[in-house]
Amino acid sequence: MDTTRHDLKALFAQLGLPHDAEDIAMFIDQHRPLDPALTLAEAPFWQPAQREFLLEAFADDSDWVEAVDKLDAMLRHRDRHG
Repeated sequence: MDTTRHDLKALFAQLGLPHDAEDIAMFIDQHRPLDPALTLAEAPFWQPAQREFLLEAFADDSDWVEAVDKLDAMLRHRDRHG
C-alpha cells in the first residue's frame, strides 16, 4: 500500500522545488495570477520535466491530482489563501 503523502508540500518536493511553507508562499506570490487562457502545465515557469509530471498527473488521474488542483487554484487567485 502506498502511504506517500500527496499534499502541496510533497508536490513541490516532487517537482524539485523548495517546499517549506515560506518557499511555497513565495512561489505562489511570484507566479500568480496565472493567465486564465493557460492550463497549469502550460505556464511558462515550468521546466520540461515538471511540465511532463503535471501533464501525467492529470492524464493518469494519479494520486497527485488533488495537490495539483490545489496549486492550480492557488495560482489563479489574487490571494494565495483564497
